[in-house]
Amino acid sequence: MSIPFIDLKTQFEALRGSIEKRIQTVLGHTQFILGPEVDELEKALATFTGVKHAITCSSGTDAAIMALMALGIGPGDEVIVPAFSFVATAETVLLVGATPVYVDVEKQTGNLDVKKLEEALSQKTKAIHPVSLYGQPADMNEINAFAKKHNLPVIEDAAQSFGAVYHGKRSCSLSILGVTSFFPAKPLGCYGDGGAVFTNDDALAEALKEIRVHGQKSRYFHTRIGINGRLDTLQCAIMIPKLERFPWELEQRSRLGDRYNQAFAGLSKKGVTLPVLKSNRNSSWAQYTLQVPDRENAQKELQKLGVPTAVHYPRTIPEQPAYQENGRVSSDEIARTLAATVMSLPIYPDMPDKIQDQVILAVNQVLS
Repeated sequence: MSIPFIDLKTQFEALRGSIEKRIQTVLGHTQFILGPEVDELEKALATFTGVKHAITCSSGTDAAIMALMALGIGPGDEVIVPAFSFVATAETVLLVGATPVYVDVEKQTGNLDVKKLEEALSQKTKAIHPVSLYGQPADMNEINAFAKKHNLPVIEDAAQSFGAVYHGKRSCSLSILGVTSFFPAKPLGCYGDGGAVFTNDDALAEALKEIRVHGQKSRYFHTRIGINGRLDTLQCAIMIPKLERFPWELEQRSRLGDRYNQAFAGLSKKGVTLPVLKSNRNSSWAQYTLQVPDRENAQKELQKLGVPTAVHYPRTIPEQPAYQENGRVSSDEIARTLAATVMSLPIYPDMPDKIQDQVILAVNQVLS
């Protein structure tokens, strides 16, 4: 039986009727930009995350750019980011003219190491931008406390952790600003690019709404510099039924993550590191990622057995050619280790146990 890394077809078939009906409604009213479904989705997202304002936008990247712009961050400023993440974490900082400062991550989780923040500070530091990697929220209470001490805003990057819970609160509601991505492969995805920014701050919400429409406060009256960052009405229409199913999908992801952890418990004796869930939080399991000493060989052997794998990510951000001269590295030792060892396995809400069992059998055979 073929093993997909992710299966969006089965998910679509489960929602086909609802999604097609929603699409037809949009085609009927023809309000393709900022139509009523945009407001409907934003209210549903705000309710789900427990925040006052959810502002949808054209991608997770634009969500981060909009958040930085709303905070007034630009040339001469520094933003602390994890050294190990998708490149957009630093790219967005550079695109507003600021400088990313790379901080190391925890070996067990891949999330920003709070103990490394102090040494990264400078008089130019204007924000902290932690990433909740692979689906598990970072240590947001400690990060927020550190930020408050130094009068810094925190932007949680929840592109992979949307839906996760931390100390009883949803990811995206854990700091003054939260951003996420609705890229199709994310825990909650649309059928193209999409994203959102979340906040309880009324002034920031107003700024974000203006920024996503070219800085426009009212028609042809522009009070700030902005971008073309709107999320299409059709994408919002697609996501409304997907959000309704999402709680069940989170339960399935959690169950699948637990099954993997139980099945791979013995691999630690072989030098393999399993994902570790820290206390008072769960994971949305955007990825199930092992740390494997001989990753290249493991991937080759698993491929022979029909098991696809992926590497998130094979290089730290400051090791990327375009970023080697564009930033300041404060610490990155663990980040480099993870880049050399992480390997993600198939996981998706509609994954049948028999498919997961095939993956488990193959992984135990190759890594034992």
